[in-house]
Amino acid sequence: MTNIERPLAISAPEPRTLDLIFSDKARAELNARYDIVEADPENIAGLGDAVLGSARYIIGQPPLSAETLDRMRQLRAILNVESNLLNNMPYEILFQRGIHVVTTGQVFAEPVAEIGLGFALSLARGIVDADVAFREGRELWGGEGNASARLIAGSEIGIIGFGDLGKALRRVLSGFRARIRVFDPWMPRSILEENGVEAASLNEVLGQSDFVFVVASVTSENRGFLGADAFASMRKGAAFILLSRADVVDFDALMTAVASGHIVAASDVYPQEPLPSDHPVRSLKGFIRSAHRAGALDVAFKKMGDMALEDMDLMDRGLPPMRCKRAERETVSRMRSKPVSVN
Repeated sequence: MTNIERPLAISAPEPRTLDLIFSDKARAELNARYDIVEADPENIAGLGDAVLGSARYIIGQPPLSAETLDRMRQLRAILNVESNLLNNMPYEILFQRGIHVVTTGQVFAEPVAEIGLGFALSLARGIVDADVAFREGRELWGGEGNASARLIAGSEIGIIGFGDLGKALRRVLSGFRARIRVFDPWMPRSILEENGVEAASLNEVLGQSDFVFVVASVTSENRGFLGADAFASMRKGAAFILLSRADVVDFDALMTAVASGHIVAASDVYPQEPLPSDHPVRSLKGFIRSAHRAGALDVAFKKMGDMALEDMDLMDRGLPPMRCKRAERETVSRMRSKPVSVN
């Protein structure tokens, strides 16, 4: 039986857990302020009218039907802690009713941007290959080990996409005195200029950059839009760094471009995760691999819980959410990112 003295929140955060996204202190605050009903994301409708009719918040991103939403007359917000806006609920009805849909995905921006810088430094200076060579006793000393090395400082950098991650990436790159061009068809030129970067076409970003960072979300319009022609247009020896979602690239074409020696690359994401043990990218020379771990830091996950609590407090007082990022009516239906399968 629920406690009617406190607002009711349905907890269905899979693939996350409350223990993952809330610190002990934040979890205690959550339990003190709210009546928490833990639910199977696939069976929210089965909770019954007493719970559904009283629920003020959903922590998670469970599939919801229009019929289930119609039973949730007190619902104020869905706090998406997966980071992708999944196409599993009738967003138009949510917008019509003034129910906020917010995401905590921006907690990953800084961690992912930092590892992106690490990839760029490693590709520029051959750090991983030099370490492997040293372990195997075939290291090259001094200048002999720097035949293909380059500096990020003073280079030309391209960024594809300029949401939270793109902005965080620009910040970590700010000390390198690089010329940064950005392609983002959803971003006004003035906002790019205010952030100290140049608005550019996709062709300019690809063809005029020593380092290309891909941080664009997957939408209904850009799946696989970076293919063989895109990689062929890049400068020879340029670095291609994939940080957002693998679906924006033709991954086979990317591997072919790296195998040919035309470019080098790094990726934290793949078309299939976990990646099959016999996937050819595992042994591809000139390619740095990371197992979708760029943003998966405990400090980032715990920040999710803090953000959710702050916004729930604001909404309890009749104010709009401000810490999490709100879904937009015009773009939410165009998002096509796959849900995460591992933490």
